[in-house]
Amino acid sequence: MQITLELPDEIASQFGAGTDLSRTALEGLVTEGCRTHRLSDHQAAELLGLSRYELDGFLKAHGVYLDYSLEDLDRETGTGERLWQERSPEPSGR
Repeated sequence: MQITLELPDEIASQFGAGTDLSRTALEGLVTEGCRTHRLSDHQAAELLGLSRYELDGFLKAHGVYLDYSLEDLDRETGTGERLWQERSPEPSGR
């Protein structure tokens, strides 16, 4: 889909000479899509041509943070510990 916007010259000039307004609009759309959970992180990274790591920095710079609770941390810590135990070699019977 292609979207066309019309901006008065005096408003467009407020973004500064040489600013890629198409990119600025896309970044704004992606930022709001992430903030409202209408876009997944994968979709947002794909639209902007960023890695998942780069997307995290982009979103933080635009005031959008991951919804990550203490319960999420506890669950992931428990999963990590369980996987570590499963992966560790059995003690040898010496």
